Amino acid sequence: MKNVLILGASGTIATLVEQFLIDEPQVRMTLLVRHPERLATEFQNDARVQVVVADVVKDYDALVNAMRDQDMVYANLYGQNLGQQAKSVVKAMNETHLKRIVWVSANGIYNEIPGKYGKWNAQMLGSTLDAYAAGAKAIESSKLDYTIVRPAWFSDKPAINYELTQKGQPFKGTEVSRRSVAAYIASVILDPKQAVKQSVGINEPDTAGDKPSFY
Repeated sequence: MKNVLILGASGTIATLVEQFLIDEPQVRMTLLVRHPERLATEFQNDARVQVVVADVVKDYDALVNAMRDQDMVYANLYGQNLGQQAKSVVKAMNETHLKRIVWVSANGIYNEIPGKYGKWNAQMLGSTLDAYAAGAKAIESSKLDYTIVRPAWFSDKPAINYELTQKGQPFKGTEVSRRSVAAYIASVILDPKQAVKQSVGINEPDTAGDKPSFY
């Protein structure tokens, strides 16, 4: 069995990841949420799913307890205190001797987006981009085996179609489907030896432009 702790488990991307993982009989999930009523009902009565109600900063002891006996962590968190959240996660992982984490961030945290889209993205995200950057910095400066995922702007296209860029490379597209991001995250969870110590940009091919097509 592979035991996975999912932080921010009621979010849209996390829910899609959970839908991929629920079809894998060897995976057990612990879903840590602040608002359990937002969880999809299909996960609430599954024997391989445990729900923990906690805040990763305010309920540190609960976070530590949730990490015990896990194989890896997938964090899909948000908020202006992402840096603080990341530090809390790193501390708890160190305390429980847990090494592997997938951390979802945002495109633009390294000023890696060229041209008009980079300026548009920074303007639209504002201080939220700073929060994502602070969170990623805390993860990268840790001794964890991390994969940071930096998605473009989300679309609701049903297709799974994406390309990846590495830290230090220019970000390519402007958008990516939520299902594509979830599929990639699920693939890393199922094969955690890939993309270790990497910060990965993810976008739909051939979507370069000044801004996403839906804006």
